[in-house]
Amino acid sequence: MKVGLIQQKYHGSTEATNQKTVELITKAANKGAQLVVLQELHQSAYFCQSENVDFFDIAGDFNAQVAYWGEVARQNAVVLVVSLFEKRSEGLYHNTAVVFEKDGSMAGKYRKMHIPDDPQFYEKYYFTPGDLGFKPINTSVGKLGVLVCWDQWYPEAARLMALAGAQMLIYPTAIGWFDADTEDEKRRQKDAWLAVQRGHAVANTLPVMAVNRVGFEPDTSGVGQGIRFWGSSFVYGAQGEELFMADETSEEAYIVEIDMARTEQVRRWWPFLRDRRIEFYKDLTKRFID
Repeated sequence: MKVGLIQQKYHGSTEATNQKTVELITKAANKGAQLVVLQELHQSAYFCQSENVDFFDIAGDFNAQVAYWGEVARQNAVVLVVSLFEKRSEGLYHNTAVVFEKDGSMAGKYRKMHIPDDPQFYEKYYFTPGDLGFKPINTSVGKLGVLVCWDQWYPEAARLMALAGAQMLIYPTAIGWFDADTEDEKRRQKDAWLAVQRGHAVANTLPVMAVNRVGFEPDTSGVGQGIRFWGSSFVYGAQGEELFMADETSEEAYIVEIDMARTEQVRRWWPFLRDRRIEFYKDLTKRFID
């Protein structure tokens, strides 16, 4: 299967950014992509760098946004994974990935489950934790285990998606560095980010991909130092082999071919799911084992 990864920057407005996104989706489709994945909260700047009640307006009309991206999927005849700020009700918002079929219909959605609250990643202020569980979304290209950014640090989320039959794990992402950090610290952070997701591929014997944004985005409050998103969108195969790695700055539609039949063969060699001792895992539901 050919997958299109859309790595891009914010272009100063939703209109300009969406225009560039559609251009890149069309480019990916023209190159034969059957599945196209966008980065986290791709319509706007990463507004979670500060807590500002006015930023809830970015959620806008969720139904209109769904209709817009469904039409983009239909026009390009691709399965499309988008990432939206969902207003569910007054005072109730989610960080939501929506998956569209090639005909533009909605195949399903996933609400981000793990919500960070760290300097310049103040997501708990904006997003209610997801309530849809870890359920793969059925599409014409397979069962997609869609998760979002901070979810990528949790092996439990990847495992539950795998146990529910996901055929690949997909992470729309927005992660980057603070310029004031040392080069060594920046490398450690990025290496950890890659390592944990490569581990998900190996432990679950599934292809894993993440699509991250690029470019520098200032903290509009003037308090924080801004975030330089490190790009490096990637795909790992079912044994953790690197199938693709983007650079840290380019805005592009990347095409990666994934052998979807390989998962079964690798699971025959390494039957990790067969050998799980599930009767001894009950403590995993505890916060901490005192």
